[in-house]
Parts: sequence; C-alpha cells; structure tokens
Amino acid sequence: MSASSSTPSSPDRPTGPLDIMVVPEEREVVKVNNASTTELKNACDDVVKRYLARPDLFKQIHTHTDVRLGLGWLSVLVAGGTALYGYKVEFEQAKPIVWAGLILYFLLTSLQTLYAYFVEGNVVFVGKRKSFSKRIITEKITLSSRTERATRDTPPMYELSVTYLRSTSGGKSLLAKGRTTGTAGYNGFFDAAGVMEQEKFERWVGERVEEAMEGKTS
Repeated sequence: MSASSSTPSSPDRPTGPLDIMVVPEEREVVKVNNASTTELKNACDDVVKRYLARPDLFKQIHTHTDVRLGLGWLSVLVAGGTALYGYKVEFEQAKPIVWAGLILYFLLTSLQTLYAYFVEGNVVFVGKRKSFSKRIITEKITLSSRTERATRDTPPMYELSVTYLRSTSGGKSLLAKGRTTGTAGYNGFFDAAGVMEQEKFERWVGERVEEAMEGKTS
C-alpha cells in the first residue's frame, strides 16, 4: 500500500513519483549477477515500470507488447495451419498454399522484428494519466533506457530518457513538455553481492521524471 509523503505545491502541479512514498515492505529483494549488464539493465527496467505504475501515478500502456505478441501469435497460427494443410493434402495440390503460408510466416516474423527495432526501440515504459482541475488534463510519459558500455575509466552505465507531455482539450492545447536524460553507473545501485538498492534507484528515477514534468530539458 502506498502513502503520500508530501503534497503537490499547488493544485495545478501534478502528483509526481516523489510525492508518493513506497512502503519498504512492498519491495521484493532484487538480486542479479553483477557481471551481466543484461541482468542489471533488466532489473532496472522492471523497477522503473513498477515504480511509475503505482496508484495515483500512470497507467501503463502495453501497445508495443500487444503488437509484438499479436504478430507472434499470428505467425504461429499461420505456421501451424500451413503444416496441417500440407499434412492432410497431397503434396502437389498443397504446394501453392504451403508456399503462400511460408511467405506469410516469414513476412510476419520479419515485421515483428522490424517493429521491435524501429518502433518500440529502447522504450521500457509508456504511461498515461487523466485528471480534472477545472478541465480534463491528460499526461503522457515515455521512458527509454540503454546501457553505456564500460570503458577503462568508467563502469557500465544505465541511461534513462524521459519524455513528458501534459495537455488539455484532447491534446489540442499543450500545457507542458519536457525531456530529460540521466546516466548513472550500475555500481551506484547494486552492492557487491548484486543486491539492488531500490530506494536509491527509485529516487534517481523520480528526480528525472519530475524534472521532465516541470518542463525541463536536459
């Protein structure tokens, strides 16, 4: 259960993630292999999603996941249907349909890959929130992340980009727009045993998000 740690400074200021305290008992221990940047990034991404999808914050939009899953299931159905048809019908008679099924299958799997690479990209969280303050206000937030590789002088880094829009009148009137990017070493959020300091990471994420909500660009 979440409880408010502070209240927004004015009625027009939207509630930010730092305004809502996370009860320590709600957190599960997150432990990873420090030698794997994939595990480190995935752990951070998962915490970002849980942290921002709390009540009174943002409702997560799963469009990217739904599209990828839809294309994946459709390709499986095409492959299964093609195989079944080829099994039940004589080879020569089945060839045109089997070839069409194979081509469609490869098109769907290619489309799924292209969508993940060019459309979804590094996006880890998309959220929306609607509120009413004399008018209906809609907020949309998008967070993307990536890993900066270690160099001789720096450890592997987690880069988080936040894009925020606040509008009214169905998106016709823009009230605020912000975009921030923050980078921090994974070693600042995970101890030597690979256990994540979630409170520290959440505060870092919350600061990046609230900077974007304030219309800052960095």
